[in-house]
Amino acid sequence: MFEAVEELVGEHADLERRLADPAIHADQSTARRLNKRYAELTAIVTAYLAWKRTGDDLEAARELAAEDPEFAAEVKELTARREELTDELRLLLVPRDPADDKDVILEIKAGEGGDESALFAGDLLRMYLRYAERVGWQTEILDGNESDLGGYKDVSVAVKHRGQAAPGQGVWARLKYEGGVHRVQRVPATESQGRIHTSAAGVLVLPEAEEVDVEINPNDLRVDVYRSSGPGGQSVNTTDSAVRITHLPTGIVVSCQNEKSQLQNKEQALRILRARLLAAAREEADREASDARRSQVRTVDRSERVRTYNFPENRISDHRVGFKAYNLDQVLDGDLDAVIQACVDADSAAKLAAAQ
Repeated sequence: MFEAVEELVGEHADLERRLADPAIHADQSTARRLNKRYAELTAIVTAYLAWKRTGDDLEAARELAAEDPEFAAEVKELTARREELTDELRLLLVPRDPADDKDVILEIKAGEGGDESALFAGDLLRMYLRYAERVGWQTEILDGNESDLGGYKDVSVAVKHRGQAAPGQGVWARLKYEGGVHRVQRVPATESQGRIHTSAAGVLVLPEAEEVDVEINPNDLRVDVYRSSGPGGQSVNTTDSAVRITHLPTGIVVSCQNEKSQLQNKEQALRILRARLLAAAREEADREASDARRSQVRTVDRSERVRTYNFPENRISDHRVGFKAYNLDQVLDGDLDAVIQACVDADSAAKLAAAQ
């Protein structure tokens, strides 16, 4: 059934030999690339060897059961295990998203709901920061535009994995499902009548691009500098340190003002610009198979929601996969694994069905 995997077993053994050579590690870029491929193949080879071993055991158990009925239970158990391994191996052989091991830039923007939406955007930021802390990722706020009441009109944060991520555990592999419009239902702090309001915030998740992924011609950029400002319009500093970069061919505009240095703000803006250009290139490449691309926020409209956070019922619902749980307080404190895993499982099931 899985004859083609034998080639991967050979490639895995070859990589193991190459990685044992100290000379390979003199070139860190090559070593990282080989280690990444080795980790991908290790999961496949491990499952395949277990699948073959279980098949041999099953054949032996069937022969024994023909002579002694007491082995019938073992046949049943091994048959079930063989089916599990078959499904696992099929899923591992489905082509992976090449960006799965990339870090991400996550953008959160307040939408409908005014100050309440900005406060919710701040809640979402805290949720992702806490989740990253739980799983051991690094975070860095690249830029943020705070609202008067303490939330965020918009904020961009870089999320990075520490070291080499295991297959399927990279930052993009887990967070790519967060893109879309997130809706909140609760009584706002500014509501004196105790009425429940609905507002929304948009989340955009971009795989972070390295310079080798996206080449930017400096002649395609218009760079403007201006004075940073904070909530209420007051001056944050007295120098023109804020930077606005416009990518002329696409019209993409990125602004950064968090750092006191103009150079630092420019570097942060370029990071975000590269991620947006990479996302645009991926979207163009995937246009003919757009159903394989997860919904990302286009407009922050409540009708385009992917998830609802209902405070009165302490309920969180993901409308794409039918997930529902009543631990909203824990989710907002960073306990996102079950929500994300529901999306991962649904995506994996769809890929497996398409591959059959």
